[in-house]
Amino acid sequence: MQLTKQQVNYCMECGVCTGSCPISQELPDFSPRQMIKKTIDQPEGEILHSSDLWACLTCSRCSDRCPVEIDFPEFIRSYRIKAIKAENLPRLSHNGMLQSISAIQAQRSNKGTQQNRTAWAEEVGKFSDKGEYFYFVGCLPYFDVIFQYLNVPSLESAKNILKILNKIGIEPVISNNECCCGHDAYWSGDEALFQKLAEQNIEAIKASGAKKILFNCPEGYNIFKEVYTEYFGKLDFEIIHVADFLLQKLSESDTESFEFNPCSNNSVTYQDPCRLGRRSGIYEEPRKLINLVPKTSLKEMEHNRENAICCGTTAWMECSNCSKVMQVKRLKEAKQAGADTIITACPKCQIHLTCATTTFDTEIKIIDLYSYLAESMNIK
Repeated sequence: MQLTKQQVNYCMECGVCTGSCPISQELPDFSPRQMIKKTIDQPEGEILHSSDLWACLTCSRCSDRCPVEIDFPEFIRSYRIKAIKAENLPRLSHNGMLQSISAIQAQRSNKGTQQNRTAWAEEVGKFSDKGEYFYFVGCLPYFDVIFQYLNVPSLESAKNILKILNKIGIEPVISNNECCCGHDAYWSGDEALFQKLAEQNIEAIKASGAKKILFNCPEGYNIFKEVYTEYFGKLDFEIIHVADFLLQKLSESDTESFEFNPCSNNSVTYQDPCRLGRRSGIYEEPRKLINLVPKTSLKEMEHNRENAICCGTTAWMECSNCSKVMQVKRLKEAKQAGADTIITACPKCQIHLTCATTTFDTEIKIIDLYSYLAESMNIK
């Protein structure tokens, strides 16, 4: 990533990024501005061996506030590519299990490995091999297995989305040939793995004939919208987030069949995912969906929308005490707002914040947005 002279000059006189960074607030020596400064005189020097490259969450809070529009997450990503070549590697979470799963998916076409990604859907509703709508499920089937120890039912989100889509009259394509979107590989600096995964996904979507691709995972939605188009040009299909799509369908005047029962929770708050909010600009749609449920008491945390705090880890690496402190702070913010339930539209937020509840003695619930809707709609 090449910065202009004007950007660098302003950057050295500023510091908004460091003051905004949630990592800097926990690790005083971590400074986005200082990292940029180190690359001015020695672009291939000390920075390539720094652990700070991997500590960054790429949450975009810094770049969102930067007066000269420096895309710091992209700066970090570009140096991670170089750091890997210099054998400076991140500490992988969960023993690198999720990275291994992505790598296996990228190689399956060569080694004959076949996934069974649709077994869950066969038990839930109707879906197709070909059609106008393609529901991109992402890594939820794998999360559902890996995080059983946390009692996080990741696939419940996908199940409830399928049920709601069926109720609307849509039988989406759900494909065994879909694979990881490549988000984590991309942001970890592994461009080769990202491109393999992306190419397989584009091929699977084209084979289905779908023209509208629905995403509930913020990372999948953002990587398709922001990065796939950069690498592969204009795509032959429309990229749609489920929150946008459902809000339109459930708000239409002729949808009298969609009756919502009153909220069964005392009060709720909403966790803005980094990729859905700051990187994609989707803030209000999830809130409007929540408020479709009668008697909803939606409380806002102190840090919300563009100021929302990341759930603490990214790309399944560098999960540390710093991450846990951030997560616990977020739980406390929710309680201080008067909420007893956190609703999130991101599977990683749900996993990470649920994990934090095992550290922070609290009865706060962490639930998925689409499960919250389906429960109110009495969709079995």
